[in-house]
Amino acid sequence: MPTNAMHRNYRKTSKTPRRPYEKERLDAELKLVGEYGLRCKREIWRVQFALAKLRKAARTLLTLDPKDPKRIFEGSALLRRMSRYGLLEEGELELDAILQLSTQKLLERRLQTKVYKQGLAKSIHHARVLIRQRHIRVGAQLVNVPSFTVRTSSEKHIDFAVNSPYGQGPPGRNAKKRAAARAAAGGDDDE
Repeated sequence: MPTNAMHRNYRKTSKTPRRPYEKERLDAELKLVGEYGLRCKREIWRVQFALAKLRKAARTLLTLDPKDPKRIFEGSALLRRMSRYGLLEEGELELDAILQLSTQKLLERRLQTKVYKQGLAKSIHHARVLIRQRHIRVGAQLVNVPSFTVRTSSEKHIDFAVNSPYGQGPPGRNAKKRAAARAAAGGDDDE
């Protein structure tokens, strides 16, 4: 009898643009891909889709009466999430400010950008490689997803992993090879 594995319907995470060959948008996207070291345009579209969902939630809450319990409860939860991720400052915590958010603001909160800005990597592309090769941790948790959104509370806890050669881990493959070659060269001189 066949086993009944758990099936899950995943929702879409990105939305393709309506006009695929619009020059201004293509140029702007290419600039963002280069600036933030993204792999493909879909990574931009994913962030834009997330931003659209946030703005849609804020718009629907703004249509409600200010004293409406749904607006009070869900609005405060949404604003708390925005401040936790550093998308809104303490002074601008209102639903109107969510409508002013830009794609760049969300891209600035990615782990890849944070690793580069903190000087752990030589370039934005190097930051991506370090993250994918499991050299970066946030707090005690090893993170290997470049698009991980960093909270303001965990921003100062981004560091090299414990077992990474960049951190305090054992030396890497090339360092071991060089050390062995040096030891062999030193051993020949002694004889």
